[in-house]
Amino acid sequence: MTTTFSDETRARAREIIARYPADRSRSALLPLLHLVQSEEGYVSPAGVEFCAEVLGLNKAQVGAVATFYTMYKRKPTGDFLVSVCTNTMCNVLGGQEVYDTLAEHLGVGHDETTADGKITLEHAECLAACDYGPVMTVNYDFFDNVDPQAAVGVVDELRAGGRPMPTRGARLCTLKEMAVQLAGFADEREGAVADGGPGEPSLRGLLLAQQHNISVPGFDPNTPIRSKAEADRAAAEAKAKAEAAEKAKADAAAKQAPDAPVKGGDGASAPTGTPAGVEPARPEEVTGSTAPDVKAPDDKSPQVRTAETRQPDAATAVPDAPGTKVPSDAVPPAPRDAQEAEAAGAAANPPAGDGKPAGDEAGAQERNLKEAEAGAGANGAGPAGANETGVQK
Repeated sequence: MTTTFSDETRARAREIIARYPADRSRSALLPLLHLVQSEEGYVSPAGVEFCAEVLGLNKAQVGAVATFYTMYKRKPTGDFLVSVCTNTMCNVLGGQEVYDTLAEHLGVGHDETTADGKITLEHAECLAACDYGPVMTVNYDFFDNVDPQAAVGVVDELRAGGRPMPTRGARLCTLKEMAVQLAGFADEREGAVADGGPGEPSLRGLLLAQQHNISVPGFDPNTPIRSKAEADRAAAEAKAKAEAAEKAKADAAAKQAPDAPVKGGDGASAPTGTPAGVEPARPEEVTGSTAPDVKAPDDKSPQVRTAETRQPDAATAVPDAPGTKVPSDAVPPAPRDAQEAEAAGAAANPPAGDGKPAGDEAGAQERNLKEAEAGAGANGAGPAGANETGVQK
């Protein structure tokens, strides 16, 4: 195995793989790619090899994933990845101007890194924050409603060693530190996740609900979120209660069931009429079918019936249900019509013969080979000449 990566990275890799079932270890590939990126700053060929070896995959499988997602960088990236949205909404609001200003100020283009290794600039198709446009992100943390001057101020502070506060989200960290978090490990910096906060547009719906006293029925904002142990205990109690109710229902049904038929003295069964006061058996008890005892409506359009046939639900009639009549969109052909149609189709489509494609006949191949050998012997040519003669023949 490659020795490029540190012991800490290897230990974290084992921890990541242990999160998944033994027969689903390849599901750990995405966080593992973030992990190797956290050490080298990008997914290098050594990183691809490392992931392939620890997961038992080949490098082609790992490389296919690493090249699909844009968050995995395939060449060295700066400490801070600055992404500017230039898609429709942000572009209309000035996103392209922000990007062009940064490109000129930093002296780099898309997916290029400054000489000091601090900043990698890229334009993004969409950062999913249209209500804050134009936006840019630094290592995926948002700076909202930016203009060219504000964007230049952010990158200058980053190059000077500062950490400007994002509009929303936690305290800024380097790309390698961010990759560790994307691999599934917590940010260990003191108070880092306490910084930042939500944006005003994101809270608008909540504020309107509070102003108009709108809430989900039975909602209690003072109810704490249950721990996993409490949730598991509540689920177990609900399951036990449901099983007890089902058992009680089954016992009640068994008590109400009619007695077995009484046989006569000659061994024959007694008359099978339903005794007075006893509810007759349901159709599914007689037939063993659990299909609903309903009749398919005949007034439905063919499109509706076709859709129900392809995607049935609980209310859709089943062909084998007792008393069910499935409508047909056409009159079935008579046996004679079907036979005539089959005969006509067979006549119009004769079966393929046993004839082989041209050039696949053994005799012709032997003849061409002999002629090629004879020509080569007469002209003193080598195998190349023989091949050419054979092709010409």
